[in-house]
Amino acid sequence: MIDLRSDTVTLPTDEMREAIARAELGDDVYGEDPTINQLEQIAASMMGKEAAMLVPSGTMANLAAMLTHCTRGTKAFLGSQAHTYVYEAGGAAALGGVVMTPIQNTPGGELDLDQLREELERPPDAHFAPPGLVALENTHNLCAGAAVDLSHAAAVSELAHGYSLPVHLDGARIFNAALALETAPEKIASFTDSVSFCLSKGLACPVGSLLCGSSEFIAKARRMRKALGGGMRQAGIIAAAGIVALHTMIDRLAEDHLNARALAEGLSLIAGIEVRPVKRRTNMVVFDIAGNAQAAAAFAASLKERAVLIGARGPTAFRAVTHYGISRIDVDRAVAAASEAAAEALGD
Repeated sequence: MIDLRSDTVTLPTDEMREAIARAELGDDVYGEDPTINQLEQIAASMMGKEAAMLVPSGTMANLAAMLTHCTRGTKAFLGSQAHTYVYEAGGAAALGGVVMTPIQNTPGGELDLDQLREELERPPDAHFAPPGLVALENTHNLCAGAAVDLSHAAAVSELAHGYSLPVHLDGARIFNAALALETAPEKIASFTDSVSFCLSKGLACPVGSLLCGSSEFIAKARRMRKALGGGMRQAGIIAAAGIVALHTMIDRLAEDHLNARALAEGLSLIAGIEVRPVKRRTNMVVFDIAGNAQAAAAFAASLKERAVLIGARGPTAFRAVTHYGISRIDVDRAVAAASEAAAEALGD
């Protein structure tokens, strides 16, 4: 099966499995797991931050960040297409009383700066929730995995900090962004006060995300992690895989990007398929199929019969994600299967 639904389907490498088996362990709630401590030190250094904290998921990392930055009844400004806004169950609102305030995203994943500025320039008034945080995302999942230019992060940072507001970055795939932007993750994170990144997507770990920031911020975030049920004991078995990933899996992301470009080029040649353009493509391809939702469903079902899985992104839209488990041969086979499935679904 060629599984292009997400890079979350990746499996740990043999080296990760070996590291998990021999990991030195301790009780992390007491701060005594040496493998976790090592991973957190590596992560903080890579992001140019003072400290880091291991959590089970990216959702918890973002939620802990928002609950740490914001007080109840304050606004968190985030993209209308942000993963934190769309796909994370409204956790900051439900659990922290944070007023999730969407700012229009451009197709390339940027925030509408005029709208953000208008919100921030609103004079203090008892009728309105006060601002508490601005959040960014890079790469941007719902914007076809686009790598967002550093100039935008700089502009948002300058604007938010001008109003003494912190900036958080959902950097679940920050290493993909760094590759596409030809820069270091530390540079991307330099514009924000906190940053989260995921180990279990393109880096192929079985579980885990990191939240990075100042020592004071992470100390407060640990309390939020505990309240959210994220305090773990001998979790060095998770951290061990993360250490291997950060040492061995980042450079190979270039292969995923090349495969995504090849997939996009191949799909664009198929009648009835329109690939959404991206300024800086990473490991995602979003495309639309002609016709109605029924035709799209038939297309996806036909692909599955040909041993290719893709993710739905709307009535007639789909997403394909390249990753460690996908080779160039798999890409070629997927394109051939898509050509046959499109012809079958559209009656050509």
